[in-house]
Amino acid sequence: MTFLLAAALSVPCVAIDGDTLRCRNNGQLLRVRLLAIDAPELPAHCRKGRKCAPGDPYLAKRTLERAIRFKLVHVQPRGQDRWGRMLATASVDSLGDLSCHLLRERVAVYVRHWDTGRAVARQCPEKAR
Repeated sequence: MTFLLAAALSVPCVAIDGDTLRCRNNGQLLRVRLLAIDAPELPAHCRKGRKCAPGDPYLAKRTLERAIRFKLVHVQPRGQDRWGRMLATASVDSLGDLSCHLLRERVAVYVRHWDTGRAVARQCPEKAR
């Protein structure tokens, strides 16, 4: 599936961790990786040799869970990562962009070279440094 050309979706989602969602679109499950941020990895998920984001992975996941609970998530595909997940910006009406929300809550860090088209930097320039 090519996500880059896909239209925006408004779908129900659940948080897998602090920067990944699982969304349901017409019966299909989509794994959505939030663009431009890195949240702390759940135990045993930080691959050897990778510098993973600092902080509490459970707090990051809970923060994302609370942000999307009982809401449709507006997902704008931006590409695909090497694990087949959709890379996307995502938002909810009450909070705006979810990457920006997680940065404001200090449960994720901005990663500039993951910011396709500087989409997140434009949404929350005060946090994307």
